[in-house]
Amino acid sequence: MEALIAHFSSDSCLLISGLTIFQERKTMPPIISIVGKSDSGKTTLLEKLIAEIKNRGYRVGTIKHDTHGFDIDREGKDTWRHKKAGASTVAISSPAKVAIIKDIKQEETLDTIAAEYLQNMDIIFTEGYKRGNKPKVEVFRKEVHQELLCTEDDNLIAVASDQHFDLKVPYFDLNDVKGLADLIQNKFLKTKPSPSVSLVLDGTYAPLKPFIQEMFINTLTGMVAALKGGKVARSIQISITLPRE
Repeated sequence: MEALIAHFSSDSCLLISGLTIFQERKTMPPIISIVGKSDSGKTTLLEKLIAEIKNRGYRVGTIKHDTHGFDIDREGKDTWRHKKAGASTVAISSPAKVAIIKDIKQEETLDTIAAEYLQNMDIIFTEGYKRGNKPKVEVFRKEVHQELLCTEDDNLIAVASDQHFDLKVPYFDLNDVKGLADLIQNKFLKTKPSPSVSLVLDGTYAPLKPFIQEMFINTLTGMVAALKGGKVARSIQISITLPRE
């Protein structure tokens, strides 16, 4: 069976068998990758950066990249037993949070993960994805490394380090989180939001002309408003299952 899934909200998406359409009240949130070699202090810097950006009133999402695989469930727990018994997807929900453990056939792209799970954030930070094409902040400590991981050609926007580098991108001391947050805020969070639609095909963005974006927005919001008696829904999900050809 092939599943067609639609998710539509004020910060929403429509996902159709590998095709994802996002109807947004703002553009897709910017994604900044915090990269660096092992033991450089990426997590420590990111913890401080998350707190600083959140304190400025922004909603922050994060994605951790693990190239070796991971297991967040604990052996013996109910959800672990469900998964062990053969469930392809397991969800656990409480009044405060929800988590989903799902099998995938191949690694999902960063854009797909961000669009499906973090599209209502103001900004997304990743820890890792050093080979990705997103803007990067490299964390470097001279006592554990010899040279930088990235160059200015790797979409590097800043370096946070205890050693100064002669680069065209800004340099910040490892403890200057406020300065780094100022750079990120001014560069990525000052743009005024505007209605738009983003299209993702198998994890890759495809451009849409303005009149096509407007057509999707007007058609879908109009249909939803009519179904709900004129009220604007915050979140709408549609799931259609079709037989394989």
